[in-house]
Amino acid sequence: MPASEDGHTLADNVRPVTLVTEFSAASHAMAFLLWEFPGFLPGSHEPVIHISRPEGFAIPRRRGVKGHRGQFFEDEITTLNGLYITTRARTWLDCTRKMDIDEITVVADHLLRIPRPEFEGRSLPYCTLNDLEEMLDRHWGTPGIRKARLALEQTCVGADSAQETRLRLALARAGLPTAEVNVRTELSPGVVRQPDLGYREWRVAVEYEGEGHSEAEQIVRDIAREEDYSRAGWILVRISKRHLSTGATTAVAKVRRALEQHGWTPK
Repeated sequence: MPASEDGHTLADNVRPVTLVTEFSAASHAMAFLLWEFPGFLPGSHEPVIHISRPEGFAIPRRRGVKGHRGQFFEDEITTLNGLYITTRARTWLDCTRKMDIDEITVVADHLLRIPRPEFEGRSLPYCTLNDLEEMLDRHWGTPGIRKARLALEQTCVGADSAQETRLRLALARAGLPTAEVNVRTELSPGVVRQPDLGYREWRVAVEYEGEGHSEAEQIVRDIAREEDYSRAGWILVRISKRHLSTGATTAVAKVRRALEQHGWTPK
């Protein structure tokens, strides 16, 4: 490979390493990046290529390579554009040892999410809850597995982004009611909205707004959305990245005020 990486994808730079070391596959932090997982994995952007080989083979030792060795079932290795790589479920398991429980949940929510075929060209989730549970049962002694089990207890199908998952977890941890996640809700006859988090009993909707909400066309749509909620007697709580900083205390306070305004009281 030329020394310059210009014009090469990440997979282009990893593939020669997996080929020169037989029976190896991209794994751990490298697979995390190649699968484009959301969430924070410490060390994932270090200039190191992680590859794994099955038990019985020597651990790969090359400059710029972090080698791993472990037990692999046949269905835990796949290909991505011709590159051997650990499956999404196995990659999730391998990375749990370095992640906190909430970030493990962020990735699990991503894997379990039901896609929108009209936008993504697929109709099935990357994994099912059973897939992830089976992965934990297969490798019960793996470091980080206890955190992974705790993460599965709080995972939820429906979150469209890592920030939505973090917001949901912060609200639950603060003792607020359990919200519905991306559920289509009829506000009034013929008017249907799908809030990121919804509290139908108290008519409170919560929307996380990323950078795309600053675009002109999106601003117009957001105004129309807010008017729909207002006419139906709902409170729309808009959350941004700023509200999730410092432990999401500002986001929690905003949602709590809205719920209390519509009659919710802590138990």
